[in-house]
Amino acid sequence: MEMITSDQNRIYKTCVKLGMKKYRDKFGMYLVEGSKLVDEAFKAGQAENIIVREDYHKQTDFPGVDTAFIMGKLFSKVAQTETSQGIMAIVRKPEMTEEVFLGRIAEGRGNVVVLDGLQDPGNIGTIIRTADAAGYSGVLTVRGTGDVYSPKVVRSAMGSLFRIPVYAADTPETAAALLVRGEKKIVGTSLDAEKYYYEEDLSENIALVIGNEGNGMSEDFKRRTCLNIKIPMSGEVDSLNAAVAAGVLMYQSIGKVKKNG
Repeated sequence: MEMITSDQNRIYKTCVKLGMKKYRDKFGMYLVEGSKLVDEAFKAGQAENIIVREDYHKQTDFPGVDTAFIMGKLFSKVAQTETSQGIMAIVRKPEMTEEVFLGRIAEGRGNVVVLDGLQDPGNIGTIIRTADAAGYSGVLTVRGTGDVYSPKVVRSAMGSLFRIPVYAADTPETAAALLVRGEKKIVGTSLDAEKYYYEEDLSENIALVIGNEGNGMSEDFKRRTCLNIKIPMSGEVDSLNAAVAAGVLMYQSIGKVKKNG
């Protein structure tokens, strides 16, 4: 097994570059850190390289994947957390064309969550993880949304990126056109909506649009929704955190299915 001792090593230099979005986009790869995420990447067949700190003593047997030990001081320079477990992996992004995405979002109940300009990595990752848990078929992002493969998003998603398909659309127009092709009902979220979420059936073939944390849905998406819904608020509260709101709405679909079943 290779021991990385120099900052000129090819794998080490790749890890450094993958700390930047432009290289994640260019190489079609990203980093995951920690034994759980590395194990999930390996089981999903998406791990390209596994890098283990020299003092790491847990299981390091990953058949078919190049695994290398690395000196502690070099590992610390590319680690994404302050208290690292001592293991990370270079992971290849799954290829996701429009046709592949359309095929995947036709599975199950066919629901999709749309991220329209969200910026907070914690919100993005949490929504992806919740969509996976709530049985959603896919995640569609619109340009202006934060990088789905940034370290904080990857950690917040907790492995859901290995399971749920994510497709990036350039504009609300192209996103909406794709959803129409997939026969999805575009459901917007707005404080000005007349209907509460529990008054509508969100159980199948919807595209739930979650807008920017500060500004909500873009005007371009507002013009393309089939329905707008809202969550009731009490007292002086006028809004919820984007990830919390998304969770409430996505789990409404599960409640409808169980009730109707």
